[in-house]
Amino acid sequence: MPIQITIIGLGQIGTSMGLALAAHKNSIVRVGHDKKAELERDAQQKDAIDKAEHNLPTAVRDARIVVLAIPVSQVRETLEFIAPDLQEDTVVLDTSPVKSNVAKWAKELLPKGRHYVGLVPAINPVYLHDFQFGQAAAKADLFSNGIFLIDAPYGTPEEVVTTAIDFVRLLDALPLLADPIESDGLMSTTHLLPQLVAASLLNATVDQPGWQEARKVAGRAYAAVTAGLAYQDEIDSLRLSSLHNRAGMVHALDVMIAALRGFRDDIEKRTMKELPRALNLRSKEGNAG
Repeated sequence: MPIQITIIGLGQIGTSMGLALAAHKNSIVRVGHDKKAELERDAQQKDAIDKAEHNLPTAVRDARIVVLAIPVSQVRETLEFIAPDLQEDTVVLDTSPVKSNVAKWAKELLPKGRHYVGLVPAINPVYLHDFQFGQAAAKADLFSNGIFLIDAPYGTPEEVVTTAIDFVRLLDALPLLADPIESDGLMSTTHLLPQLVAASLLNATVDQPGWQEARKVAGRAYAAVTAGLAYQDEIDSLRLSSLHNRAGMVHALDVMIAALRGFRDDIEKRTMKELPRALNLRSKEGNAG
């Protein structure tokens, strides 16, 4: 009998998961839920889900796996809301960028016999330079050949970890066991820091003297750096993720500020020793990939 996988959140991540799972329709029933009914409808039209269920308790009641593909700002309230309706042995997975705090919420809110495992998805390298967002950017192979960090809290039963690993493999991705603290450290530098850098660039330029003229000539370089902040509904999640990962973010920002200070000092001294070194490191990274 097919098992039910419920995906909560039908943006790029959730819809892409549903599209990838379409190859396993003989063993899986995909139920989708989103706060926006139009995203549920569109996901079903794209064949990313078999059934849309706008009533959240009903959406999770028969699920063996529940995936929270939602911003971190919505995770705690969603866990609290669905907890009474989860059947025993249900595995709850989430894709938010902060794992330590979400694991604490799950321990606090989920009834005994319901389990939580965190997922940190890395997308298919082919799409790293695709700056589309939302459901329109969903693809069946978004996770193909990408790595998923699997963060199982201490004491998680082996069969629950196996369920998470099997789910990742259904997406044609590569599972890698990690722990929440390790994942939070990695995400602080690779996910959150770039967005804060984008925010700092906006703060340093928008509404500054001469901006009305400067914005007319802002080109690809400016757009590429600020693209991660294109959708305002994610700003609150960026704020919360940074605060929940405070130690990691303070360290990452200190390193970033030191790097910028090196560029600034080089320019003042007319030496620019740091820039060639940084570009050389980038070249080595590209060759290694």
